[in-house]
Parts: sequence; structure tokens; C-alpha cells
Amino acid sequence: MRTESNLEGVYVRYASPVALCLCLLLAGCGGRSYYLGRNYLDRGLYDKAVAEFSKAVESNPRSAKAWYGRGTAYSDQGEYERAIADFSKAIKYDSDNAAFYNDRALAYALTGKHGPAISDFTRAIELDPAQAEVFHSRGAAYHYRGQYDLAVSDFSEAIRLNPANGVFYNDRGVAYAMKGKHDRAISDFTKAVEINPRDALAFSLRGTTYRDMEQYDLAISDYTRAIRLDGRFAEAYAGRATAYYNKGQYDDAWANVRRAQSLGLQVPPEFLRALRKASPRDR
Repeated sequence: MRTESNLEGVYVRYASPVALCLCLLLAGCGGRSYYLGRNYLDRGLYDKAVAEFSKAVESNPRSAKAWYGRGTAYSDQGEYERAIADFSKAIKYDSDNAAFYNDRALAYALTGKHGPAISDFTRAIELDPAQAEVFHSRGAAYHYRGQYDLAVSDFSEAIRLNPANGVFYNDRGVAYAMKGKHDRAISDFTKAVEINPRDALAFSLRGTTYRDMEQYDLAISDYTRAIRLDGRFAEAYAGRATAYYNKGQYDDAWANVRRAQSLGLQVPPEFLRALRKASPRDR
């Protein structure tokens, strides 16, 4: 989730003693402990980062950056409630930093609190409207709430700001598919594979859309391409199974079901019942 530069950690590791002392004198955010915390954070040593940032906020309780640093360490460990508390402290002492709102929003979203997440993403956008990732994240939160029109709008803005990101097209395509706009979904998934021809997910998503449009041969072709790119893509095997089922190719459907199950996927029981009923063989 970190949006700050990693250069501070580099400075701690490689700066001369004089330069380091000057940095610490000018830091105003917990001094040495803050910079050690940043260094540990950048190296993925989260427990040590938390310990140093804790010293920093004890030394200077009004240091927004120190609260933010500790919140980031908590978030990177999956301790989202603690992260939210620390990001809130950071916002209390610096209410105009877009990164603080964005990262608290991400923590809210990861705990299923999409309403507060949307509010924070919106504030981050107000403070810095040029960040494509924030529009994308807010679009994802709208998507989870079933607000597909708003999701499409945000994904479209993300694409406008960064048209080379295939993930944005994939996610807008899913939102279009949920709205029943299959042609637009196909167009977005196609754009995603043009950007990244090795995007197995984009092929699988397009395959699912073709399947829902009852274009089963095209669906099978796309699922097959996804599987060639990622032989352990269980959902692609399951999707291809449903396409074979709808074509009446039950042996092929069973083969794909078994492969999906061997990869740990729980195939929907209603589909298994339908396949057993359709197939004359004992399964």
C-alpha cells in the first residue's frame, strides 16, 4: 500500500554520518526512530518497523508521517484495524495528504467496509485527482456494492489517466458484463489482451462472457488460451467445463471438472448434478 518514496530508507543505509545527522535534525517526525522505521519497512521487516515507528510517535505524537509509517507496517502485515487507527491519527495531524486517505480506504476495503472506503477514496481524489489507481480502487469498491454504473465511470476515468493498464480494462469489462452489456465487456477484455497477450485472466473473462452469450466455441477457445498461459488456472478449467456441457460434450466437461477439482476448486454442486443427470455414465 505504500505510496511514499523508498528513498528515505536508502538514505539511512548509505548516507554519510554528517548527512544522516542533518536529515534527523530536519526530520521533525521522531528523528532516528522514524528513519529506522522507514528502513525496516522498505526491507519488509514489519515487526521492527512497528517498534521503531512506535518510538517515533512516543517521541513526537503529532508526527503524521510516523503514524502513517506504522499504519503502513500494520497494513502490510494484514492488521487492517490497527492500520486504520494509525492512518486516522495521521489524518488528524495532516488532513491534506491524499496518500493517507487512500491507504486508509484500502484498509477499509480489505475489511469489507466499502462505504467508508469510498468516502476516503473520494477525499483522496479531491486532493490529488491525477491518480489513476485511486479511481480504479474506488471503482472496485463501487463494484463490490453492486453499483456498476459508478464502477464503470471510475474505471473509465482510470483508463483515461492510464490507458496502458490492462487491469483497468479487465475490471471495467467485468462491470459491463454484470450490467448485461456483453459487447462492451468483450471489447474491454480484448483490449486487455492486446495490452498484455499473456494475461490469462483476460482470456478467461472473455471466455466467460462468450459463454454467457452462448458462443460456446469462442468461449472454449478463450478458456483454452487461458489454460495454455496458466496450466493451474482452475477457474478456467471449470469455465471450459460449462461450455463443453452446453455443447453436449459431456466427456470433455467431466475431464475439465476433474482437473479443476484436482487444483482445489470447489465446483458448484448444482453444476455437478446437472452434468451427472445429462451424462449417461456413472460419475
